[in-house]
Amino acid sequence: MQLGVFIPIGNNGWLISETAPQYLPTFELNKAVTQKAEGYGFEFALSMIKLRGFGGKTEFWEHALESFTLMAGLAAVTSKIDLYATAATLVMPPAITARMAATIDSIAPGRFGINLVTGWQKPEYSQMGLWPGDDYFAKRYTYLDEYATVLRELLETGHSDLDGEFFQMEDCRLSPRPEQGVKMVCAGQSSAGMAFTAKHADYSFCFGKGLNTPTAFAPTAERLAAAGKETGRQVACYVLFMVIADETDAAAMARWEHYKAGADREALDWMADQGSQDKSSGKDTNVRQMTDPTSAVNFNMGTLVGSYENVARMLDEIDTVEGVGGVMLTFDDFLQGLDTFGERVQPLMKTRVGVAGASAPVPEALA
Repeated sequence: MQLGVFIPIGNNGWLISETAPQYLPTFELNKAVTQKAEGYGFEFALSMIKLRGFGGKTEFWEHALESFTLMAGLAAVTSKIDLYATAATLVMPPAITARMAATIDSIAPGRFGINLVTGWQKPEYSQMGLWPGDDYFAKRYTYLDEYATVLRELLETGHSDLDGEFFQMEDCRLSPRPEQGVKMVCAGQSSAGMAFTAKHADYSFCFGKGLNTPTAFAPTAERLAAAGKETGRQVACYVLFMVIADETDAAAMARWEHYKAGADREALDWMADQGSQDKSSGKDTNVRQMTDPTSAVNFNMGTLVGSYENVARMLDEIDTVEGVGGVMLTFDDFLQGLDTFGERVQPLMKTRVGVAGASAPVPEALA
């Protein structure tokens, strides 16, 4: 089972809490996180994109880096780990995204991929005068379908003449092209998102669910498999979890309860309000699911809290779900969390036996 890290491109990572570690995103932090992950044998790192945060006392995600330029920098200081940047497709024309992808691929041949998102929080784009109108909520996957088609055509053939509703390409060209291709991923959980993923993506990111329920996402994996049957493609599911591990279950749970007690309610309420603005998408849109005002973890992601042995056991359980390709992890404290995971949790995982770096401490130069 592959492992990835969801790097902290926004302030405070994924804990919306006054009692969680407070920090700003920097290149140095993300370099250290990614190099540590590479040293421990992780297969990939992914950075999101956020153009406006949720405020509150913690100013949650009000401070964020840009994904493509960050990953270009990380491409130059890593050698093995795959790197995925997220395209803010409403503000990045597909031809420009393709050219940036080809450029980063020339820095890290065969190691770069793109995460495609539709954009759902209106203020991110209206602040720049680039929100296309609220009817976009219902059309966003139609838009993304055309976007991905142009992107794939340019990356694979160097040419696109797509004449669509949203994009009209006139002998659009790209050269040089990536020699080994660029993978595409998506995290859509709705029926429309699943259909898009099954048509265009190489991998899908699924959200883990609940506290210490590692296989609760199984119905989502089943839906993805069903969507894949419709398109004749198999798309592996990579599941998102936060890990809080300690010597004992009690010590880990005490940290989790401490973070929950300090939940930034103002930021959580604003996030939930933004998620409720979509009145036209289907009832299964993941925007509403991931903006849970009762959760101290953003995206309402699954959380694995416990001793090193129990966290390793729960991660191994994830691999029992059909269609799983791997797990993407976040941590409460990324630098310490990665060291703890690499040195104390990963060596206990049956699904990571034989992975280079899985049983060895991180190189001193990366500590």
